[in-house]
Amino acid sequence: MKKVFASLLTACALLGAQAWACTRVVYKGPNGNIITARSMDWKDDIAANLWVFPRGLERNGEVGAQSVKWKSKYGSVIASAWDIATTDGMNEKGLVANVLWLVESQYAEYNPTGSKQGLTISAWAQYVLDNYATVQEAVLDLGKESFVVVSDYIPGTQKFTTLHLSISDARGDNAILEYINGKLVIHHSPTYTVMTNSPIFEEQLALNKYWKGIPGTVMLPGTNRAADRFVRASYYINAIPQTEDTRTSVASVFSVIRNCSVPFGISSETEPNISSTRWRSVADQRNKVYYFETVLTPNTFWVDLKKFNLAEGSKTMMLDLKEFSTFNGLSNANFKAAKPFQFVGI
Repeated sequence: MKKVFASLLTACALLGAQAWACTRVVYKGPNGNIITARSMDWKDDIAANLWVFPRGLERNGEVGAQSVKWKSKYGSVIASAWDIATTDGMNEKGLVANVLWLVESQYAEYNPTGSKQGLTISAWAQYVLDNYATVQEAVLDLGKESFVVVSDYIPGTQKFTTLHLSISDARGDNAILEYINGKLVIHHSPTYTVMTNSPIFEEQLALNKYWKGIPGTVMLPGTNRAADRFVRASYYINAIPQTEDTRTSVASVFSVIRNCSVPFGISSETEPNISSTRWRSVADQRNKVYYFETVLTPNTFWVDLKKFNLAEGSKTMMLDLKEFSTFNGLSNANFKAAKPFQFVGI
């Protein structure tokens, strides 16, 4: 036991050196009241906008001649990063995809002239939202590894993109997808309701198992490190009221993800990669409503995906969040038609 505890402490200590912290948590209430929330923590402004994509969009993996090509089966609402990547979103079937930083990620080698198809990592989450209705469907197909996820440096930086992907559906099923030593590792269980950054998910589960032996009403770890946020999210998501009332459950889930956020402006000389929370999303998968808030504007607003025309041939719509644009309440009417952004590739 001492050896296990020492290993856990070592893992926790290493987290201070990891980059770009985020948290994702799933609430499972009665009568299909499933809600997924996440925080986006980043050192600098991430320039997010919201987009609504209809069905029938022609996409490709943006990695050359061997790029995966597909046509979107489902409409979706997503949060972009710099309008070059999908970081978060929900499709019309209630499937939610979130990408979070995982420094241990190591992707398979991609040969642009080889036989294996490729998909830019910036479109990884969008590929899932476009193609699958449930976690089970996604896991079965993605597990075939019919294509390679291709990563690259974030444009204008020396930071190589290393992400893992969480997915949850309207039935309450969950999966975590990670690339470790060039191989896809899929953790699939309805119980996998929390994910943060490092360490790899298997070790996150071990850390949480240790803390389950310590009552949350007595002590919870309180730092900004990923392991501590994982433990707090795991405790609070099960401590809040289990109700089918949407107003109460959404408010409760927002409280949990705010509890796991990093205060704006936080910096540390000894832990330079601790990052402030930039925005938070809460996806109501039963009602297909996507809530959003940014730290530099005062209001929470939301998008009702059911009220958009998602039929093939419909317009792509965008909500511009630049220049501290401020919205309140249901914000469908504030979206404007826009050409879909192009995913950054190689």
